[in-house]
Amino acid sequence: MRITARVDSFSVQINLPDEAATLALGALLAEHIAVGDCLALRGDLGAGKTTLARGMIAALTNESDVPSPTYTLVQSYETPKGELWHGDMYRLERPEDCAELGLEDAFLDCICLIEWPDKLGAFLPKSAINITLSFDGGGRMARIGGAPSWIADLSVI
Repeated sequence: MRITARVDSFSVQINLPDEAATLALGALLAEHIAVGDCLALRGDLGAGKTTLARGMIAALTNESDVPSPTYTLVQSYETPKGELWHGDMYRLERPEDCAELGLEDAFLDCICLIEWPDKLGAFLPKSAINITLSFDGGGRMARIGGAPSWIADLSVI
């Protein structure tokens, strides 16, 4: 498996030729994330948001069966780094509904992976690390933007 990356001052762009590469990127991101980090996972249906989240969760928990939270909206996991929340906001009707899920506290006390983050409106933390997945031929392209201090480390993949 080969993953290539290009880094500029605000983002890194990573070619993901297959599912294994997407899972590997998730595992790499898991090395860097910490409590208080929110990763906003963006992209069309089927772009690989859940696969990327599965890679992160599997790397942190050793769980191989990671369900999509499409119907439960949020799944939580205990990890050595702290609690991790994986949320899928696709079915969220109003941004205010995130308060009922407890997301505002989770953004402070947990690692949060949020699919369909635009559904949260102003409730999405301004410090969120944006990861946009898009189709690229037969594979995917990931663009990671934000200001985490570790973003330049991704250029070594």
